[in-house]
Amino acid sequence: MILPPATLGMLGGGQLGRFFVSAAHEMGYKVWVLDPDPHSPAGLIADRHLVAAYDDYGALDALAAGCAAVTTEFENVPADTLDYLGKFIPVHPAASAVAVCQNRIAEKTFLADHGLPHGPFAVIHAEHDLRSAPAALFPAVLKVARFGYDGKGQARVADADEALAAFQHFKGEPCVLEKMLALDCELSVVLARDEAGGVCSFPAGENRHRNGILDVTVAPAQLAASEAGGVTTDAQRIAERIAERLGYVGTLGVEFFVCAGELFVNEMAPRPHNSGHHTLDACDVSQYEQQVRALCGLPLAAPRQHSAAVMVNLLGELWYADGKGHGAYREPDWSVLHAVPGLRLHLYGKHHARPGRKMGHFTVTGDDPAAVLERALGARAAIGIRDE
Repeated sequence: MILPPATLGMLGGGQLGRFFVSAAHEMGYKVWVLDPDPHSPAGLIADRHLVAAYDDYGALDALAAGCAAVTTEFENVPADTLDYLGKFIPVHPAASAVAVCQNRIAEKTFLADHGLPHGPFAVIHAEHDLRSAPAALFPAVLKVARFGYDGKGQARVADADEALAAFQHFKGEPCVLEKMLALDCELSVVLARDEAGGVCSFPAGENRHRNGILDVTVAPAQLAASEAGGVTTDAQRIAERIAERLGYVGTLGVEFFVCAGELFVNEMAPRPHNSGHHTLDACDVSQYEQQVRALCGLPLAAPRQHSAAVMVNLLGELWYADGKGHGAYREPDWSVLHAVPGLRLHLYGKHHARPGRKMGHFTVTGDDPAAVLERALGARAAIGIRDE
């Protein structure tokens, strides 16, 4: 076990890293953050912020010398960086697991090779791959293999001609072509796994997106009574199987499509997940404390959700007069949210808001799931989030 007051390392300085730093501090640890942004939210509250690129080997050597173990808060840290640090100190999750999750081709291939449920897809390296793609794949979504998130690097395509145009727009980057599925809803499962293979999963949440970005998470998921228990239990089971096959250590998020009651894995995130923010307020252990525990070899806590919860993302367009990213730049009227019973506001300390940027979130908790959802959606409208 790595015990306090040891120093832990975090690669990445976003809001997920910030919550990790807070959890580690509460548990008695110190944290160093490596992130190239001098204003990174996690770096602002860390014990030391190494302002450097992820392939700066001088900074990596300093991290290895000063920290007892290292983790990450986003999947696009180069796997080579994790592999390098792993030569000197424990790194969780391992480079091999992150490499699968950070490349859609590797991710889809992993799912197929291990018999895990996934939608029909084709790997696209060149234009001829699109021309020879089965007609049954269309309509589809073309997604770049690397660095696509929150709807970026994706295009809906009705046929091969549209797919070719999108592929050219993506400058011929390797892609996956995924058949569009008729969705009942989207779910996610957040879990933690330790080095001994022990797994603790949080109840599945139900996710709603807006413009390709997570908007609302309802936890536990409020599916139709006829399917809720079986589908959510199956989602946890599949997520745990993924973690086992990856040899994963740490906190992992797995997103699912639900289609006619059937589950399909959409994506894996080798880190805490946006849809798990509610665990800060609605559970007796958060996904971030579990990340600390897994990294340090502490016993995982069996998560108990003591309240129904709804989490709402706050994006950068709210900081503009028209609520869409145009007009005068101003701070939203947070008094509207603070007046809502059972609501907790979390702002990430990012120095500038831009449309689509995750600036904060709020979570509403309570005993009655329907009342919690009604209050959360009312608060969402009151602060100025508009459905388009």
